[in-house]
Amino acid sequence: MQKEFIPKLFSLLKQGISKDTLIKDIISGIIVGIVALPLAIAFAIASGVSPEKGIVTAIIAGIIISTFGGSRVQIGGPTGAFVVIVYGIVQEYGTDGLTIATFMAGFIIIGFGLARLGNLLKYIPYSLIVGFTSGIAVIIFSSQINDFFGLHITKVPADFMDKWVVYFNNFHKINWYAIGIAVATIFTTLYFQKIIKKLPGSIIAIVLSTIAVTVFHIPVDTIESNFGSIPNQIGLPRIPKLDFDTIQALIQPAFAIAILGSIESLLSAVVSDSMIGGKHRTNMELVAQGAANIMSSLFGGIPATGAIARTATNVKNGGRTPIAGIVHALVLLAIMLLFAPYAKLIPMSCLAGILMVVAYHMSEWKQFRSILKGNRMDIIILLTTFLLTVIFDLVIAIEIGIVLSSFMFMKRMSESVNIQGFSSENGHEEHLFDDELLEIPKGVILYEINGPLFFGAARQFQETITNTHFQPQVIIIRMRYVPLIDATGYQSIKEILKSYQARKINVIISGVSTSLMADFEKNDIFSFIDRAFVVDDIHTAIEKAQENV
Repeated sequence: MQKEFIPKLFSLLKQGISKDTLIKDIISGIIVGIVALPLAIAFAIASGVSPEKGIVTAIIAGIIISTFGGSRVQIGGPTGAFVVIVYGIVQEYGTDGLTIATFMAGFIIIGFGLARLGNLLKYIPYSLIVGFTSGIAVIIFSSQINDFFGLHITKVPADFMDKWVVYFNNFHKINWYAIGIAVATIFTTLYFQKIIKKLPGSIIAIVLSTIAVTVFHIPVDTIESNFGSIPNQIGLPRIPKLDFDTIQALIQPAFAIAILGSIESLLSAVVSDSMIGGKHRTNMELVAQGAANIMSSLFGGIPATGAIARTATNVKNGGRTPIAGIVHALVLLAIMLLFAPYAKLIPMSCLAGILMVVAYHMSEWKQFRSILKGNRMDIIILLTTFLLTVIFDLVIAIEIGIVLSSFMFMKRMSESVNIQGFSSENGHEEHLFDDELLEIPKGVILYEINGPLFFGAARQFQETITNTHFQPQVIIIRMRYVPLIDATGYQSIKEILKSYQARKINVIISGVSTSLMADFEKNDIFSFIDRAFVVDDIHTAIEKAQENV
């Protein structure tokens, strides 16, 4: 088995884990498990599913990602990035549809890993990532207005604009107790760790608000009033029923879950690498993420990925091996088994406050503002992705964002291809790309190409070479700095050769690399030019040109 497909835990166990490292991992895992509890519940509720599904996801996915993943410190579970997609799927296809989409997404992510596409996913533009992440933050924020203000709206629309219309029509129902609990939760979550670093503020906020609401009978919505009791057990796995029509209907959201989950997971792994000075195994991480989503769906969970905030918490608390992630999942399991009956008493406004803090941290407003001051193309990608995410749909935003980024990339690549023309008409001695001096004979024009001849640059290449200012007797095309040529590029070369053949002008090609020469054979270029006119170096090309003038 290749090293890139060996789980990091297996390698570390083979090397041996010291007692000190093990103790630090266990302590970190306990802390991260406590931090993960309110987030797992909050993300599930924000996604439109019952709270226990978030806990089940954190347990199942947490164990699998840590055991079989390619990172030393990655913590897996439900994240805010999936809230928008999951909520949309649940609204349109129900929880069964979500299970099937997550199940399918798991296999797609495994496919990404086995095909070694992990490295390609790292090249998705940062402006696109910030665009949809900021859009998700806005949607999470807006989804919590109902519980934050205690409006007690039983059915909140999924559409962003419709949601705010309903909010404005119901603001007269504001519950000041709910607002007080939500505001107190925000301040406690943000600032409590400045007093006690090891204890997460979100847990303190949950404990205090739950006790206050229960003891003083404060009239606010709780998990129990909205969802009933939270089960203290994990159900048996159930394989979803698949047919062609279901696959066809859910393939688009499944791909959206897969792409978003892969990006989020690899981003988290890269961030954690920089924190510990490590190097994760990208494709093994994707395989583990895919397996985690398959198993999560079988147990009725929601999509899971690497969680940046929980991974960072793990690192800061001393976690250095996947054992910390496994302990975190086992802590959540213990909490579910022992304390689930009490979790139903948590006020919804408290969870809304926690999610608003999550939305603030996800918003990346500093990076958003920074990109707005930068390149025009990056600004277009950022704003397009952001607005599509907020106003329409995250699936559409990702699809259009990637297509737009690809077009922008092609434009930049085509602009990077440099084609210079030299002839005796411009002077006898010409400076080429590396200041090489050449004497070009009269009646000869030399074109030097620097860059790949792919479909984005092929038209520019063809127009530059065919639109000459005078009628030469020989044209030399120098390709020493051409690393690759695609099908469109070869077609352009054939059209250029045919065009000059018709005008009785000889074409000499110089500096073709060994790999390109093999491609010349495959693409039948020698049917359009004699082999003798494809030479190794520019001096041979100039001598041959002099013979044909």
